[in-house]
Amino acid sequence: MSRLGKMPINLPEGVTATFEGTLLTVKGPKGELKREIKAPASVSIADGVLTVTVDREAKDASAYWGLFRTLANNMVTGVKTGFTKKLEINGVGYRAALSGTNLNLNLGYSHPIVFPLPTGVTAVVEGNSITLTSIDNELLGNTAYKIRKLRAPEPYKGKGVKYSDETLRRKAGKTAAKK
Repeated sequence: MSRLGKMPINLPEGVTATFEGTLLTVKGPKGELKREIKAPASVSIADGVLTVTVDREAKDASAYWGLFRTLANNMVTGVKTGFTKKLEINGVGYRAALSGTNLNLNLGYSHPIVFPLPTGVTAVVEGNSITLTSIDNELLGNTAYKIRKLRAPEPYKGKGVKYSDETLRRKAGKTAAKK
């Protein structure tokens, strides 16, 4: 039995949810999100409370129960307040600039990288940091991962793109091996 899955989700003021067939739709002040909820899970909405239930006879019922409850909770949080991820760029000559919906990145390669932001994700560039915001947590995480993957931080000098709350394990280098 999933401890997380059986917790109800309270719908805040200004957020409405509907469940028709297998499609869960959540509308709020920041926008609208839709997600397909597959069997063995189903959603019931009553008195401003959203509850996810599963058919307990299914093989992975408790795993799906917690997953779909978390996805539904992220939808409610996203349309109410939204999500943010912050990336930092470290390195000499490494920089980012925003032009329209494209993120122009100079990451030490011989050419600049033009990264088109997906629909629903906005970016703000301040110095060596990029702040990404979106109402869809999954899309935001995937976008931040793709930007970080363009030049992942290396362990010797720490140059590259990293999450702001990420701690890097640094290596000493060749001088430590001589002792």
